Amino acid sequence: MEGMTERYHRQILLPELGEEGHEKLRKARVLIVGVGGLGSPIALYLTGAGIGTIGLLDDDVVSVTNLHRQVLYSESEVGQSKAECAARRLSSLNGEVRLIPHVSRLTEDNAAEIISQYDLVVDGCDNFATRYVIDEVCRAQRKPYVYGSIEGLDGQVSVFGVGDRPRYYADLYPRSETSDYQPSKAVLGTTPAVVGSVEANQVLQLVGGFGEPLVNKLWSIDLRSMNSFIVNI
Repeated sequence: MEGMTERYHRQILLPELGEEGHEKLRKARVLIVGVGGLGSPIALYLTGAGIGTIGLLDDDVVSVTNLHRQVLYSESEVGQSKAECAARRLSSLNGEVRLIPHVSRLTEDNAAEIISQYDLVVDGCDNFATRYVIDEVCRAQRKPYVYGSIEGLDGQVSVFGVGDRPRYYADLYPRSETSDYQPSKAVLGTTPAVVGSVEANQVLQLVGGFGEPLVNKLWSIDLRSMNSFIVNI
């Protein structure tokens, strides 16, 4: 495997990816908005797969209540910046990946400049307001938006802004339908593990150019029963 490291041998063996697909991963620039419950598995698997540049955006610090699900972090890091801790942890996993911590919240004021540095955005956040900002900027810049959300034992994933007739987050959840909704803070640690892993897989499919990503489709799962389904948006 001339030019490739032994690290990626198993994924390069996949006929869907191969050396050509891996090279696409190596050149890709992906922004993860939120490196908490969802962002932890997303960041770990994208780093492991060899995505060339990964932005880690989060303005929060590690707390004890995070640790049952935010597996990027340790007890010794409580009180420290998530974005910076995540960059350190991920660099120890794969020194070939360029990791860029953004210690800030994504807002209408900074989103366009930050997102312009990346090829696509993957959602690790936990609120409607940030998702609408991602949605609007990705629409304006014509960049894919890999969406994911969780609540309790439920999760969903979709891909917006791709194809000839792209759909967007605001098409799925108009602002008028989310203004009064208060999501529960209850969550099992495995819920973001499952959903975040599916989001990471969507990124690898989009970048690597294989399979059938969830473009204009919504995948949902109920981890109580393991029932899952896909609907068109």
